[in-house]
Amino acid sequence: MSTTYRIAIIGCGGIANGKHMPSLSKLDNVEMVAFCDIISEKAQEAAAKFGKGEARVYEDYREVLKDSSIDIVHVCTPNDSHAEITIAALEAGKHVMSEKPMAKTAADARRMVEAAKRTGKKLTVGYNNRFRGDSQHLYKICSEGELGDIYFAKAHAIRRRAVPTWGVFLDEEKQGGGPLIDIGTHALDLTLWMMNNYEPAVVLGTSYHKLSQRENAANAWGPWDPAKFTVEDSAFGMITMKNGATIILESSWALNTLEVDEAKCTLSGTEGGADMKGGLRINGEKHSRLFTTEVELQAGGVAFYDGKAEVASDLEMRLWIQAIENDTDPVVTPEQACVVSEILEAIYESAKTGKAVYFD
Repeated sequence: MSTTYRIAIIGCGGIANGKHMPSLSKLDNVEMVAFCDIISEKAQEAAAKFGKGEARVYEDYREVLKDSSIDIVHVCTPNDSHAEITIAALEAGKHVMSEKPMAKTAADARRMVEAAKRTGKKLTVGYNNRFRGDSQHLYKICSEGELGDIYFAKAHAIRRRAVPTWGVFLDEEKQGGGPLIDIGTHALDLTLWMMNNYEPAVVLGTSYHKLSQRENAANAWGPWDPAKFTVEDSAFGMITMKNGATIILESSWALNTLEVDEAKCTLSGTEGGADMKGGLRINGEKHSRLFTTEVELQAGGVAFYDGKAEVASDLEMRLWIQAIENDTDPVVTPEQACVVSEILEAIYESAKTGKAVYFD
């Protein structure tokens, strides 16, 4: 007899409505039975749209965790509360998916890893770009050794003018940073995953507040208020790994450039290279000749399940629930996500001090 998992959604804002709840609603073996938000109207709307049976609505996540019938909690709140809610949920006996980044600080991320180990419950982080069709295919190529030893990579998270002006994105206290921790985290996660390398040695970083102070600036989502723009508008890092590999991480919400790429990576290995610019391309050398192959992906890069097109977020949620059902590791492990947070924090620290940050 198959199990039906009861899920609570904590934080019913944009990411919950745009990814978590729509994709979870497509699964036959889950029920969203609790919805929590400090703005009760948001929780009520989510319950009305996605709730099963007599779904309950809460304003305080602590009340949600008292319900012993809830199996899984999805944490979709601002960055500064990820650790607090996640750890409490794990200690209450729930499996947890937390949105990215894992936490506002590396110390909090490490506390989350420790809590998952201590409680024996599963924890994952919402790095949904791993589940795109191009990412899945490139990961297979890397895993099978087709690129050889990947010793140089670039993690791309560049927007020309796309500053999110809603919610708390511009609030450093709530978020911990700007484009680096918001979209740079996706690019870095992809890159480390492809390289299967989670041992940084030294990090050097810079961050800028150059365009953020402009009045009435051109922006995809309307002009921002410079007085409220307390995070960086761009940040860059160079990471040297313990095996000598180098990663260049670039991130921006606002930058005068035409080279715009987000949640993508470029890889260079001993046997070949790859990039995700304008599609997935593999390059290398055969028979003393250079070659470049453009990989054709079905239906624009979506995955397929039971003959049906499956977008990245659907695949992400399905594999997460399967990891719980089959008692296997999730695709995104907490240990991997923690390293991402540690590197991001090192870039911020280096940018602030002007000095390299060394890992033990």
